[in-house]
Amino acid sequence: MDPREEGWPSMDLVGEALLEGLSAHPSEVSAVAVRPTMPSVMRRLPRLGARNAAFNADRLLTRFGLYPGRTLLARNRFDAFHVVDHTYAQLVHALPAGRTGVFCHDLDAFRSVLEPEHEPRPAWFRLMARTQLAGLERAALVFHSTQAVRSELLARGVVDASKLVWAPYGVSPEYRPEPVPGDRSEELLAPLGGRPYLLHVGSAIPRKRLDVLFAVFAALRARHPELRLVQQGGALTATQRAQVEALGIGDALLQPPRQERPTLAGLYRRARAVLVTSEAEGFGLPVIEALACGAPVVASDLPVLREVGADTCAYCPVGEVPAWLDTVDALLSGRSPAPPREARLARAARFTWAAHARTVLDAYVRLLGSGSLR
Repeated sequence: MDPREEGWPSMDLVGEALLEGLSAHPSEVSAVAVRPTMPSVMRRLPRLGARNAAFNADRLLTRFGLYPGRTLLARNRFDAFHVVDHTYAQLVHALPAGRTGVFCHDLDAFRSVLEPEHEPRPAWFRLMARTQLAGLERAALVFHSTQAVRSELLARGVVDASKLVWAPYGVSPEYRPEPVPGDRSEELLAPLGGRPYLLHVGSAIPRKRLDVLFAVFAALRARHPELRLVQQGGALTATQRAQVEALGIGDALLQPPRQERPTLAGLYRRARAVLVTSEAEGFGLPVIEALACGAPVVASDLPVLREVGADTCAYCPVGEVPAWLDTVDALLSGRSPAPPREARLARAARFTWAAHARTVLDAYVRLLGSGSLR
């Protein structure tokens, strides 16, 4: 599992949900979490320690030094190994590859190697990506959450189809139409004064297209002056902050710090709509989380998001602000109602962490019984 200090809530969720799911099968498996802490080496240095470069240097030290060293010590202690996050696929080099699987959530980490013309990176970054990709290629099993990721893996020739295992994510029990204990969303939303809001859940990395989110919201405010925007999970870059200021939406933007799932579920439930403006995704957890809470979803028209949301979401062309404006405005004004709430809830109910864990466990049982270990 990723060190917590990495700050990737989705990867924390996937690993913790799998561990909990496997614990439901004590007669078949005993699962142990391996999760070292990320040491503060560069971050302790005077002057340098407060910089983002120091954090990234400690990440690299952990990913390519401390963590592989720890897995070398563990390689003889377990029957099988599961790498939760493909950005740690380099661990396969330190583990018995024939008994190790990696969950590949998307191919973004490898773009600089697979598509160098579209994502130019420094030589050191490409070396890191190649090491990770080589680990993924060596793994005995490669799990994926959507058929879209499977198709890309095969089209790129990354792994053989016989290694691939489809294991869709699940919906955590906190995401439901009714409030759950620990929901602080009402308190968190108090600054909005009861005004309606749109919700975006995700980081501020480029592929999330917060530039589109902000442009769409700014245009919508001209038609819906009371409307507000809640963005959960993103630490804005200087460029993104400048866009917010230029659009004049700073007074209408609420960015609460990272919240636990009960409160996040409350944010979903209360939202007029959840927007997923990404230009690329491996699955799109906010889609099914929002649907499970009964919230309407407007998402980028990506094959992977259509695969997950099916006909229970509205879709807009990636990055086309006028299309997004018209679609969301039609939803808010009632000119184009969202798909029935019952259909949204039923779609989300198809995704369970119990099924995810069962699929992963079955794959390792087959692997260990195949006699093809190396």
